[in-house]
Amino acid sequence: MSTALLFSGQGSQYSGMGKKLYDETPSVYEEFFTAGSDILGFDLKKTMFEGTPEELAVTSVSQPAIFTMSLICAKKFGLDGGEFDAVAGHSLGEYAGLVLSGAVDVQTGYTLIKHRAACMDKAAKKNGGKMAAVIGLDASVIEEACKEITDGGDYVVPVNYNTPVQTVIAGSEAGVAKAAELLKVKGAKRTVPLAVAAAFHSEYMKEAGLEFKELIKDIKIGMPQKAFYSNVTGGKLTDFSEIHDLMSRHIFSSVRFTSELAAMRSDGTDRFVECGPGKALTGMVKKTLENVEAIAVDE
Repeated sequence: MSTALLFSGQGSQYSGMGKKLYDETPSVYEEFFTAGSDILGFDLKKTMFEGTPEELAVTSVSQPAIFTMSLICAKKFGLDGGEFDAVAGHSLGEYAGLVLSGAVDVQTGYTLIKHRAACMDKAAKKNGGKMAAVIGLDASVIEEACKEITDGGDYVVPVNYNTPVQTVIAGSEAGVAKAAELLKVKGAKRTVPLAVAAAFHSEYMKEAGLEFKELIKDIKIGMPQKAFYSNVTGGKLTDFSEIHDLMSRHIFSSVRFTSELAAMRSDGTDRFVECGPGKALTGMVKKTLENVEAIAVDE
């Protein structure tokens, strides 16, 4: 059996995450809170354990908090005897993947997350935008509809390919609203507005990606020791020579999660272990692949 670790994305956070595992064996997980708090400049443990949903929803808080929870869950998986052969993340989750694959250490991971969150928060406040999940429609139909709306002057694009029957779109408020109406006509079961502050993974985030690239250009990122799958390419990443550019584009490019899952399955992965808050990715695996095992490591 070949196992891949999957790491959660932004929006999966919840108040108190990590506390139960930490209270069981504080010494095992303290390193993450110490490193994170030192680099981020705030008490990460207190924020995760006691922060309100509103406080945890702030990009500069939610990203490092989810990253930390992902590291905690992966540590728990390893302590329980778990072994893995590959990693993949959903958006933000790629950064936990970089750490667990051996491409960067924990401290570097927090530094990358700090810069990424700050750049994205800045762009979000400036550009705004909306996002919505489209349920029950093939991605190709969604792509065509978004192109039609965008060609008409209101920007909207598919940004998260989550399952064969769930794709998230993002863009201007008018663009997302018009796409939602058009997609209902084309057969979507429903469209669900997402409670987010910006159109993530769209052109509205391009300036964030470019600023991020400049901030991280001197940070060393090595070759992973485990197979690493990319949101941007939708497949296994073997050439890390342009990793800084890829991480920049990752912020304003689509998350091709269904393609990643298909690539991992083709490469022999038949067990997927979600590490992080919640079980969203486990559900996506079950809706996308057949004859595989999918479990979540949470509290």
